[in-house]
Amino acid sequence: MKNWVVRVLALGLILGLAACAPSKFKTYDGPPITQVIVKKGERKMYMVSGNRAVKVYDIGLGTQPIGHKNFEGDGKTPEGVYYIDRRNPNSRYHLSVGVSYPNPQDTAFALSQGQSPGGDIFIHGQGPEGKVLSKQRRDWTVGCIAVTDDEVEDIYAMLRDGTPIIIAP
Repeated sequence: MKNWVVRVLALGLILGLAACAPSKFKTYDGPPITQVIVKKGERKMYMVSGNRAVKVYDIGLGTQPIGHKNFEGDGKTPEGVYYIDRRNPNSRYHLSVGVSYPNPQDTAFALSQGQSPGGDIFIHGQGPEGKVLSKQRRDWTVGCIAVTDDEVEDIYAMLRDGTPIIIAP
């Protein structure tokens, strides 16, 4: 066989095997998720389509889970209505989906107190650090919403930017 034919066949075999490798990027073909509801007191996150919960996840929160996030470094998870506004496929916590905190009211309050509201609030997986911390305590993030790495793969596929997220006490 000609040398180029062998190379083409070898490349095809390599690409075929690579396609069989596990990927953290899943697809979702269920009903569209129209909102996310987080109930901090229950440690539950509901993926909702219309008026029906499609999926429910157990969650971890910030290290100080009671109350609304007011300032950077307070360890609290925000409360209120926000939106999914970004994605991080290279997250240190496997995958992550951004929450639009701080909103203008959050920023105004923090600045009126001479502080920063913080930011970078995400729904994310555990990653290497989280796998250790989540075994020690349920609420281990700096204010984010944590699920398992496998669950964040599903969530990453389900959510679209602009989806409202309601975070309740």
